[in-house]
Amino acid sequence: MYSVIVFDLGNVLIPFDYSKPVDYFNRRSAGLGDKFAKLYEENYHIHRNFEKGILSRKEFLVTMLDWLEHKVTEEEFCETFSQIFTVNEDTAKLLSQLKEKYMLCLLSNTNEIHREFGWGHYEFLKIFDRQFLSYEVGALKPEKNIYKAVEKYTGKSSGEHFFIDDVYEYVQGAKSCGWDGVQFVNFEMLIEDLGNRKIL
Repeated sequence: MYSVIVFDLGNVLIPFDYSKPVDYFNRRSAGLGDKFAKLYEENYHIHRNFEKGILSRKEFLVTMLDWLEHKVTEEEFCETFSQIFTVNEDTAKLLSQLKEKYMLCLLSNTNEIHREFGWGHYEFLKIFDRQFLSYEVGALKPEKNIYKAVEKYTGKSSGEHFFIDDVYEYVQGAKSCGWDGVQFVNFEMLIEDLGNRKIL
C-alpha cells in the first residue's frame, strides 16, 4: 500500500527548453550562445556539481560569465538561464487530487538559480508536503542518499513510496531503494500507470 507519492520536477511538472537562453546569447553576440552551449555540454560536470551543492553559486557564475565573454551581467544571466520552464498543467492539477489520500514530496536535481529565477514561484509547489532539492540535500538522483532523505522525512517504509520521474535511471535508483515507480512519458500514460496500481 502506498502512502507517499514522490514527483520529479523537470519534464514531469515543468518542461524546459534550453534553446531559449542559447538564442538570447546568440542575439547578444553572433555565435555566443552556440559557443556557450558547446562548453556547457562538454563540461557538464560543472552543472552537476552546482546541482549537488559542491560548487557555490559564485563559483558557478564566474565560469558561466567567463564562457559568455562577460557580454551579459550576472543578473541577466540568472534570469535568462532560468526562463526555460513552462508548466504541465495536467500533471500539476493532479496534485490536489492525490493530496487527498497521500503525502506528496518533490524530488529534483536542480540548482538555486533555477529555483530563484525560474520555477520557485509556481503555485502548485505549495501542495507538496516537502521539497527535496539536490543542492540542499547534497546528493543527486540516482544516488541512494537522496531517496533516503525522503524516507527520513516521511517516516514510512521504502515500499510505501511511489516515484514518478521522466528519467528511467532515476526511477531504477528509487526501485533499488525498495520504492515502486514509473517513468513519466506523458500525462495519459501516467494516469494509466496510477490506475493500474489503484493509486487513482
